[in-house]
Amino acid sequence: MLKNLFLVVCLLAGASTLYAQATATASRTADLKVGGGFTYANADYDGHYKGEMAFFTYDFTSHFGIEGNFHFVKGGGNLDLYEKTYEIGGRYFRNYRDDKLSPYVKLLYGRGVFNFPAYIPSGPHPNLAYNMGVVGAGLDYKFSRHLYFRGDFEYQEWFHFPPNGLTPTLFTVGAAYHF
Repeated sequence: MLKNLFLVVCLLAGASTLYAQATATASRTADLKVGGGFTYANADYDGHYKGEMAFFTYDFTSHFGIEGNFHFVKGGGNLDLYEKTYEIGGRYFRNYRDDKLSPYVKLLYGRGVFNFPAYIPSGPHPNLAYNMGVVGAGLDYKFSRHLYFRGDFEYQEWFHFPPNGLTPTLFTVGAAYHF
């Protein structure tokens, strides 16, 4: 009787380890997306600009990651006038509807290069670079396992841009490949 009671106690104590539930063996530690798109910018200097952009996102947790952007936009009628920006920073995102929709917000820091037009009569017009801060938001839509579509908005603050700063807003539509 004592032997049977000992056997029952041992089986009950080991029941949690005997629960045959498999654990995940192939889980990702991070997600990488690389893509590009077309940008329309309200340049805050001389009208509206159009151009292209390239970006990457590297998400290292289920809600936080980093993003890097490169924008190149030109002025409409003046080929000398353009903005080139390089930005990197953090992003926060959420996934909805079986991970199909991923809205995000971002806070970036970077460098902007502005090429002044040649018709300003005050002398030579080099490319001048300025530090900048960026806030933005957008939405990634998962079209297939590896293809994402993106809509993105950015508000840029160029520091010490003469005479009163530069604050362009950029709208981008694009696509990315998910590795």
